[in-house]
Amino acid sequence: LSVPLKTRYTRDMRLFISGILLLAVAGIGIFLWPSEKKDTSIEVTLETVEIADTPEERAQGLSGRASIPDDYGMLFVFPEAGSYGFWMKDMQTSIDIIWLSDDGEVLRVNANVSPDTYPDSFYPPRPVRYVLETRAGLAGERGWGLGTVLELPFP
Repeated sequence: LSVPLKTRYTRDMRLFISGILLLAVAGIGIFLWPSEKKDTSIEVTLETVEIADTPEERAQGLSGRASIPDDYGMLFVFPEAGSYGFWMKDMQTSIDIIWLSDDGEVLRVNANVSPDTYPDSFYPPRPVRYVLETRAGLAGERGWGLGTVLELPFP
């Protein structure tokens, strides 16, 4: 049984083109696939990092303060990961709320959160133990964004 030359040529050409396309896709995938995680850690150079690790300190937070210094942050430390809500009750100035994983990776930044947002609450994208609050705009100025790893004085 013989296959006509035209049919065999067409089939061989389709196989050849399919093989070339498969190699091209694989090559692009290998090129775009990260070989290792980039180092995105940034040392936090805040003059003062106040630790709020008791229920009373966490409840008080930064409320009642007329201003927040430029090189200041309050690190909220919870006993276990949870979806803790933060609100702007009794706040007098806007802040950045930075949600952190256990290793300091920024999971979300709620930037420039105004006291006018009260009684709304803000929540992390997943359960966390650590939340950093700073003056409004500081996270953006320092380049702290999603995936950045902050080196904080974690207890």
